[in-house]
Amino acid sequence: MFENKLQEKEFIKKPACPFCGMSIKRPKELSTRRPGEMPVGSCSCGAVYACDETGHNLGSALLEAMVVGCNLDWDLAWDLLPEEDFIEKIVERYDYVNHLIVPGGFLEGRRIAGALYFVRFHKDVREVTSEGVRKRLEKATSILPVSSVKHTGEKSLSKKEIERLVKRFDVDAILSIAGKDRKLIRNLQRLLYSGDDLFRKRAAEILGRSAAVIGETDPGSISKLLQVLFYSITDTAAFTWGAYEAIGEIISHKVEFFAGYIPELYKFLSSETRRSQVLQALGRIAKSSPDLLRNHTSRFIPFLDDPDPLVRGYTALLLGNMGVHEAKEAISKLRTDIHDIYIYENAKLEKKTVGQVASEALNKL
Repeated sequence: MFENKLQEKEFIKKPACPFCGMSIKRPKELSTRRPGEMPVGSCSCGAVYACDETGHNLGSALLEAMVVGCNLDWDLAWDLLPEEDFIEKIVERYDYVNHLIVPGGFLEGRRIAGALYFVRFHKDVREVTSEGVRKRLEKATSILPVSSVKHTGEKSLSKKEIERLVKRFDVDAILSIAGKDRKLIRNLQRLLYSGDDLFRKRAAEILGRSAAVIGETDPGSISKLLQVLFYSITDTAAFTWGAYEAIGEIISHKVEFFAGYIPELYKFLSSETRRSQVLQALGRIAKSSPDLLRNHTSRFIPFLDDPDPLVRGYTALLLGNMGVHEAKEAISKLRTDIHDIYIYENAKLEKKTVGQVASEALNKL
């Protein structure tokens, strides 16, 4: 044990920029951002970094660093390409509390799993954005580690409490603090990485319902959340579990605000590995607002013949929710399909054959 402690002290070090090797300062919170978003910083070499305290939201950290590095120009950030416009590196085992790198992964009885996501834009981008980024970061403020923050009397729920409420699907308890607890969305978002399919889908639905409440007064923060989720899908280094489900739930519960993001989902229908997830998300949206998808009927019908039973089943469900009468004949051919899929409805997962799903879709037509 004594030897382990010596090794731990020996390897612990101050964080440095992976591009130039210079020491960096603790990430700070921009005054122009919403409380609860990731702390950020910059190096003298021009690199910008974002802090993911959990190490599970690397896709979000990349987007945070990209947006800040683009001087909060979201359109520019979305248009930039890796290698062509910027390079990126991740520094793992970052302890935000003490501003240290802990290669051993444990310090003072705590597990250290945080990460700093660095992005360094090519010269032509930095020439346009660097001055604005510098001014923003000069006004940034240090934020206390979570354990040091004093209670303000505002009602909030701990991570464990939220996790327990999601398991019980106690929606009312969570919605009662939506818009009051600044950490709620982030704590719900982390549950999207669960390997438990039912728990993940419940978390996604509750996130969608909470986003609808918050979107009434702060739609911009939910738009940013959607952009983060979409970016995580395109980022090969990020976990995408739950992202499609959350996108579908957020849009379906506030279509009047976020329907503009639906075309972004269509882009992923060409991917065989993502198609079933996209169709599930669209199915949830179609249940609340079928007319929004009707102009794209011809895009979906061919998927009834897809070799993947998940795709066939979720397409039948989608078309049934949309009320696509012209698909009756094609859906009827699936009534004898015996492949099993799982359908999420009323906070439960029910196993059904593709044939059963097709028959239920026909009943809606």
